[in-house]
Amino acid sequence: MFLSIDDTVRLRERWRADGRRVAFTNGCFDLLHPGHLSLLEAARAAGDALIVAINSDASVREIKGPTRPVIPQDERAEVLLGLDAVDAVVVYDEPTPQRIIDALVPDVLVKGADWALDQIVGRETVEAAGGRVVRVPLVEGRSTSSILERIRKP
Repeated sequence: MFLSIDDTVRLRERWRADGRRVAFTNGCFDLLHPGHLSLLEAARAAGDALIVAINSDASVREIKGPTRPVIPQDERAEVLLGLDAVDAVVVYDEPTPQRIIDALVPDVLVKGADWALDQIVGRETVEAAGGRVVRVPLVEGRSTSSILERIRKP
């Protein structure tokens, strides 16, 4: 399901009432690659359901520059929703997902191991509620930036 933030919060509340452990991860997810799949599968394995928050097109441009994203947000959400690991997708406009994490308070917050624990946005919210943070090892040599660099080389 591709949801608004309010709908995502309602879904999270239903899952909580059902006793489901909800995992959460976020990112741009532009040009889906094996590194993304590894992260998403690990995130799903950490919970009974997985919510993925993706940066809006405007947010990606702010973070990555004017040539990004390559894939528009609705298409990125559609591709993510096609994966068995992903139960719901929500789009956010801010540079970080702090507002969504504060609203959802997931049981498990999952990020790539390239993020230092003290730099993971939302960590305090999740841990204060008794949840945990999981850092997933990266798949070496797999990144959207490296793929774009190879494409652009003459």
